[in-house]
Amino acid sequence: MGEAKYPQDQNSASSLRQAIEVISSLISLSHSIKVFTVKWQLIRNKLEELNSGLIAVENCDSSESSGLSSLVQAILFTVNECNGLARRCVDLCYGGKLLMQSDLDVLSSKFDQHIKNLSGIYTAGVLTQGFAIVVSRPGVNACKDDMRFYLRDLLTRMKIGDTQMKKQALFNLHEVVIEDEKYVKIVVLEVNEIVNILVKFLDSLVIEIQESAAKVVCVISGFDFCKSVLIGAGVIGPLIRVLESGNGFGKEAAARSLQKLTENSDNAWSVSAYGGVTALLKICSGDEFRGEIFGPACGVLRNLVGVEEIKRFMIEEDAISTFIKLVRSKDEVVQINSIEFLQNIASGDESIRQMVIKEGGIRALVRVLDPKSSFSSKSRETAIRAIEKLCFTSSNAINILMKCGFTDELLYFLRKGEVSVQELALKAAFKLCGTSEEAKKAMGDTGFMPEFVRFLDAKSYEIREMAAEALYRMVSIPKNRKRFIQDDRNIGFILQLLDKEAANSEAEVSDAKRLVRKLSTNRFRIMLSGIWHS
Repeated sequence: MGEAKYPQDQNSASSLRQAIEVISSLISLSHSIKVFTVKWQLIRNKLEELNSGLIAVENCDSSESSGLSSLVQAILFTVNECNGLARRCVDLCYGGKLLMQSDLDVLSSKFDQHIKNLSGIYTAGVLTQGFAIVVSRPGVNACKDDMRFYLRDLLTRMKIGDTQMKKQALFNLHEVVIEDEKYVKIVVLEVNEIVNILVKFLDSLVIEIQESAAKVVCVISGFDFCKSVLIGAGVIGPLIRVLESGNGFGKEAAARSLQKLTENSDNAWSVSAYGGVTALLKICSGDEFRGEIFGPACGVLRNLVGVEEIKRFMIEEDAISTFIKLVRSKDEVVQINSIEFLQNIASGDESIRQMVIKEGGIRALVRVLDPKSSFSSKSRETAIRAIEKLCFTSSNAINILMKCGFTDELLYFLRKGEVSVQELALKAAFKLCGTSEEAKKAMGDTGFMPEFVRFLDAKSYEIREMAAEALYRMVSIPKNRKRFIQDDRNIGFILQLLDKEAANSEAEVSDAKRLVRKLSTNRFRIMLSGIWHS
């Protein structure tokens, strides 16, 4: 394209304004080009980035430096060259494809150099910030071009701005991505250099920049279409470094990001490779890391236990003992997450389940159900579910449950628990009485049968069905049958239900009464027959 000679220096401010206007015009013209579309898209992206940078410069206090003046003249010259090539492409008036491709590659490299030079001038302190926001945030119904231009302006500020400008740009970016998914799509799919900048900022020595970058990553990592882009940009390592050395808010955002990214087990090894498992275990076991970070940190570990080698590493690092101790925590978040972790790590692995039992896991879980304790209903619900998963398939575990007073605690919540806990207690009791003869005997001794009878008149079909089945199982034990018949209220209540059913014609039978009829002709009649003949 020949050696370029720059025009004579003009007043810097007017040259800067001219450059901005010429670039804006060229960007519009480039949309009309139908050939070499990939190369023109690349050039257009660089023009937009350069334009954002020049607009930022225009609003700075010092714009009369010789370095800036020379750069603006160089940019104007390159833009004029680009404008000539653009018009030839629009008119399909060029000598050969290879020559035009070569010319476009040269132009693209020149724009790269201009962007780099502009960044150098800014970071050298030649310019000083004299503005807060140049490009206003587009309105609610803004077009995609306006949104993209706004994001490119933020990108420029993050690249060439001073510390304060970078912080403000990150704040504005977080604001838009958290409110509108369209901005997330543009960031990831079009202005994706922002992702690389965010990953770089995660290693920033300026703690506010690191934290703000982590918050933005936390938002966009929640979208499935963003996860592979973040992983490809190398986000895992920097996020783990934030976990290790960031401040509280940064650590929390990093942990939440990793929790979302590790929902796909393919990313588990990356976390492990960068020492993430050790960092997460340290967070969960250390008193200084309580609060909002514990839940997501534990969530990442739960996501990772599906990888056998990582699970074994956690066990070697004494994770079982650590989380059993944390089950006793008075912090609801810590307690619930610890219970769920133990449930997950032992799931489908008999040796680990036995380890949890041996190290006092059952006792710790049963203590959560102590009515005299101040633990929340949510913690108790979580404990009941975990006990079911961990214990109901093992006669040894059931024996330990009985010795720990589990049936007493379960009966208490069956009688007096909040609705959500009471329903879980009934489900657990129903399953427990189907595990062994010893369990049925113990439950009979504790007083479960009258409670099962009471639930026969519940509104929920599922609850009535469970109660009926549980009773049927219980009275299969002779001692329980005798105990049942000795309490006139039990038989009286069942007969009362049957009388209610018999008083209605077929057309008037409700779902509840149909259930009673079904039970009366099957389970209850067999049960009653067994009772009378015992």
